[in-house]
Amino acid sequence: MITKTSEGVQISVETFYQDEYSHPVNNEFMFAYRITIENLNHFTVKLLRRHWFIFDSNSQNREVEGEGVVGIQPVLEPGKQFQYVSGCNLRTEIGRMQGTYLMENQDTKTTFIVKIPPFQMVVPFKNN
Repeated sequence: MITKTSEGVQISVETFYQDEYSHPVNNEFMFAYRITIENLNHFTVKLLRRHWFIFDSNSQNREVEGEGVVGIQPVLEPGKQFQYVSGCNLRTEIGRMQGTYLMENQDTKTTFIVKIPPFQMVVPFKNN
């Protein structure tokens, strides 16, 4: 698990190779990732937007940006967590993701950026 805290929000990431949804012969490798967001601040925060940078080991890079995560904009009171699972398809056996969340302080209505730590996605047989 990879964990990073920025602006008082802790982000933890776990990745899982999805063998049943992957087709290596066609260069299709599917990964799931579980993200836990914990608000360590003394104020409530709302996740407004996400911005992902996705890197394949064949030098193909993608960006994904949009509102919220998995269709919602979660609100986290101090000390509370939100967890979700999403996925990413790669054209190679190894890749990496990183990004940011745009959050809003619910007391002051000011926004701030929380960094999502870089994490690797590696097909299990590549680890040997």
